[in-house]
This record gives sequence, C-alpha cells and structure tokens, in this order.
Amino acid sequence: MIPPSTYDGRHLLADFYGCPVLNDPALIEAALRSAAERAGASVIGLHLHHFGEGQGVTGVVLLAESHMSIHTWPEHGYAAADIFLCGARHDPAAALASLTEHLTPERTVTKEVKRGV
Repeated sequence: MIPPSTYDGRHLLADFYGCPVLNDPALIEAALRSAAERAGASVIGLHLHHFGEGQGVTGVVLLAESHMSIHTWPEHGYAAADIFLCGARHDPAAALASLTEHLTPERTVTKEVKRGV
C-alpha cells in the first residue's frame, strides 16, 4: 500500500452554543456562502434541508477545495460545523469567523485536525 502524500489539509470542527436563530434556512445558506467566500474557497454546490417549522437545518457546501457542513438544533441553541479545506492559501479560520458573525453564538468550541500529515 502506498502511504498518502503530505499536503496542507485542515479540518476545523466547531460547536456553537447559545445561538439565537438556527431554524432559518436563508440565514444558514448565507452563513455557508459567506464562510466559503471569506476562506477563499470555490463553491461547486450547496444543499440545505430544513426539518420543518421550528426545526433545525442541515447544510452542505461542496467546494473545489473540499467541503463545509452545518447541523443545527434550534431547540438547544446549538450548531455543529465542519470546515475542511485543502491548500495553504485557503483559510478555515476566516470561514469560522464568518460563521460566528452569522450565528452569533454565546460560546464557540473548536478543534483543528491536520489531514494527510
């Protein structure tokens, strides 16, 4: 088996707590699009699913550089986001900052995983 080559892939996991609005698909779409733009990533496609009145939203953005996703639980004021970007010129921290601006959490917990090392 050939070992994977090393490349600059960063996978940022973020938990957002105390978010006031998480059941609005338009807000979630705007947050994902803005996060991709701020990170310098190229959107190939975006898909959202709203689970119904007062319920959460799941969104996935397919990027030329990998992907971003979010899952929201408005009844808990909680959202989980996944930002995976390849290449040194793309900035997962900028994507995280953009999501934070849109979701306005009281608290955010993050973990970064370096992929392909």
